[in-house]
Amino acid sequence: MEKLLRVRDLEVHFATRTSLWNTLTGKPPKAVRAVDGISFDLAPGEILGLAGESGSGKTTTGKGILRLVEPTAGSVNFLGEEVRDFKRERLRKFRRDAQIILQDPFESLNPRQTVFHIVAEPLKVNGITHRIQEQEEIVDQALVDAGLDDPRMFYYRYPHELSGGQRQRVAIASTLVLNPKLVVADEPVSMLDLSISAGVVKLMLSLRENRQISYLFITHELSLAWLVADRIGVMYLGKMVELGTADEIIKSPLHPYTKALVSVIPVPKRKVIQNAKLLQGETPDPINMPPGCRFHPRCPVAKPSCRDIIPEFREMSSGHWVACPEVE
Repeated sequence: MEKLLRVRDLEVHFATRTSLWNTLTGKPPKAVRAVDGISFDLAPGEILGLAGESGSGKTTTGKGILRLVEPTAGSVNFLGEEVRDFKRERLRKFRRDAQIILQDPFESLNPRQTVFHIVAEPLKVNGITHRIQEQEEIVDQALVDAGLDDPRMFYYRYPHELSGGQRQRVAIASTLVLNPKLVVADEPVSMLDLSISAGVVKLMLSLRENRQISYLFITHELSLAWLVADRIGVMYLGKMVELGTADEIIKSPLHPYTKALVSVIPVPKRKVIQNAKLLQGETPDPINMPPGCRFHPRCPVAKPSCRDIIPEFREMSSGHWVACPEVE
């Protein structure tokens, strides 16, 4: 099957502020290696979950793919074209096909605009149509597809007049008007109540079926990734440490970090989480990364060699990859 997206060795680094002394002596500034050489594919209509703790590089990966932040190195191939080579006009066309849903809909929606203007704005910006009647038809369909069954009732409301779930559905509608092939969903339900988030997740899954939308679903909840995604990639400090089908990651995790995340997933009717593999210590400073394997300061099975060797990302079985030399 042709891949919608191929990411190879993607890196996104951010330079830090440097002191006057370092500037005068010519010492280069240190860099935060937010994303440091990750690779994966995404098929049409597939959902790939990116999971991991805060600071693991999940959001930066999504923004780097869309070039909302510029990648430092690597390749992002979308339908056979290199996204990093796109110039201004081609990049604008690419962003019709690749959209993002941000974490907080209240912050991402313009408080000065009505729902109609928020959803219709991409149509005007991208020159799709400037006719009001056509805009209304497209906006109506987008709002209905986003789960707002009486769209005209919301036309002249402002974001502060909507509930959290309604705001997120408006945000989803504003991506649907361009009929994208790829959506980066950055923690799309983390700001919502559980009952509301379940409805938004169900909506996104139905849109995948009806429109063949591919999702890069970013979340810190491994249990949610299991529910939503076809495959899951687990990230730690800018590295992909494990990648496989959702069932493989949850039922047969290989990497010690993945095992620790899986062990604390809550199970219904179980009051105490038994055999939880709680990680010791703090996440290392991203400016001063530990040598060798980045997980070794917190790893329960680390060996002295882990401090010196950067683990290779190996395919242990068909489609199941892991970066740990201790896994056989």
